[in-house]
Amino acid sequence: MGDRFPLLLVGLLVLFGVVGAFLFQGAQRGAFADRLSTYRSEPDGARALYLVLQQQQVPVARLEESLDLIPKGQSLMLLGVRFEHEREPVGPWFDGSDAGVDPADAGAERLDWAALRAPHVDPDEATKLLEHARSGATVVLTLAGPRANTLLDELEVTVVPAAPSLGLRTIVPAQPSRFTRGAQHLEAPVEAFLQLPPGAVPLLLDAELDEVVAALVPVGAGRVIVIGASGLAMNRHLAKADNARFWSSLVVALAAGGPVAFDEYHHGFDGQRSMGAFASRHGLQYAIAQLLLGLGLWALALRRFGRPRGVQAETRVGSTDMLLATSRIYREGRHQAHAAQAISRGLLAELAARAGLNAQSSPEQVAQTLSSRGRADLARALSDVTREAAHVTSEAGLHTVARLSALVRRQLHHTSRTK
Repeated sequence: MGDRFPLLLVGLLVLFGVVGAFLFQGAQRGAFADRLSTYRSEPDGARALYLVLQQQQVPVARLEESLDLIPKGQSLMLLGVRFEHEREPVGPWFDGSDAGVDPADAGAERLDWAALRAPHVDPDEATKLLEHARSGATVVLTLAGPRANTLLDELEVTVVPAAPSLGLRTIVPAQPSRFTRGAQHLEAPVEAFLQLPPGAVPLLLDAELDEVVAALVPVGAGRVIVIGASGLAMNRHLAKADNARFWSSLVVALAAGGPVAFDEYHHGFDGQRSMGAFASRHGLQYAIAQLLLGLGLWALALRRFGRPRGVQAETRVGSTDMLLATSRIYREGRHQAHAAQAISRGLLAELAARAGLNAQSSPEQVAQTLSSRGRADLARALSDVTREAAHVTSEAGLHTVARLSALVRRQLHHTSRTK
């Protein structure tokens, strides 16, 4: 057990590290989703908004399918989804002064691993969104950043990127409407201001700069609401000012025409995903890795440090079998005298080493040296064994020599342990 203590210590350290990692991961269970996802409970998620609407018993749901087939009569909420073929902002950034901002410092948009895995809205889906709006539904698009996309091009809405230096902005309703009922002022960063086509209706304005932050664009029998401040829906800003009131009024107004669905497909949630993907999302691969690590440590624990030791039971049984076989050979061949001499020589070699002599010394020399060193008892015992061994002619005499030799060895070893 002492030889395996280093492996046991390493195994315990690894176990504590893995368990600690799982505890931290469990504490951040809402961080696996994409930014502005209603599943994400991090500060930049929108889970709080979804829960508030559910508590108010607003008919909301999560859409985890592509936009190729959109249920009729359903309003769609696209919070911070990304489009294919997005264009970088062109021209100076709007900061309310003549000082421009380098577009390379592009602001609030941050891409993490979940965002990279999430599919983007392709041109076909953008076309289906417009068709869905023209049929009489409402589509709410909260911009993911200061980039223009194919849907905005179709709506003829121009994006004017807001400089990150503007920071937290005060936003007010542009005019009384049922979409902003009860909201006096809102607070959130602004990614982009909007330049609207004829017929579009501003909904929210920057209180200081008087620039459009959100607007309603009529499309056929329906409408598209574009919001340039995605922070309004984030968990970190929802409790500020009248942000929660604004979303409650907006979604309640949309729910009057049918259920409201939050798009989660473009945040990386596919309702048709396989069992393997489902297990992977809930960390099964880490559990398998932990199991393999445990098996590896167990395999290493089977190895030991230092020289290999024989199993005591096997060694004892093997020695007993060998002794019985040897004794049978000597009995059958009547080699009692030879066996007695072998026992005597073994005892002589052991006592010679104790006396500081070599194994070829004579019994008389060994006995004399032992006596001079104060071990006259060992010297007499050696003489008795040597004398008895010289006259062995039967098995009884051999037993006498073996018994005397065993007594001498016991006495010798007992004296060594007491010293």
